[in-house]
Amino acid sequence: MGRDTIADIITSIRNADMDRKVTVRIASTNITENIVKILLREGGMGIVILSTSRGIMTDREARLERIGGEILCYIWGFYLEWKEQKWIHEGLITESLPNGMFRVRLDNENMILGYVSGKIRRSFIRILPGDRVKIEDSNN
Repeated sequence: MGRDTIADIITSIRNADMDRKVTVRIASTNITENIVKILLREGGMGIVILSTSRGIMTDREARLERIGGEILCYIWGFYLEWKEQKWIHEGLITESLPNGMFRVRLDNENMILGYVSGKIRRSFIRILPGDRVKIEDSNN
């Protein structure tokens, strides 16, 4: 049997919300990021999330754009509110750039530009191409 990733995401978020957890760890894919962005933007009550030819969106947005799509999930009965949203990605350093910057290939095959900060920068810890890293992205 296959896994239903969308149901796993929604269940993880619902359980964390019920336990008043501040953080939820879920697999980082384009679909999960889009669903979480919709949930944070809409608040999580009475939403239908669709997969359309123009990407993942709510039923209201699809009606406004006059396009159809496949229903991914219905959201009823919980409310999400976070002050700051942070994504934690894992990836591989592919190239070292000047000033503590790096080109990183994420596990979902996206390429991003990252930089060293905090204790790692102050301690002069060397990061080389081929190293596995965790990247925090605040998307604000």
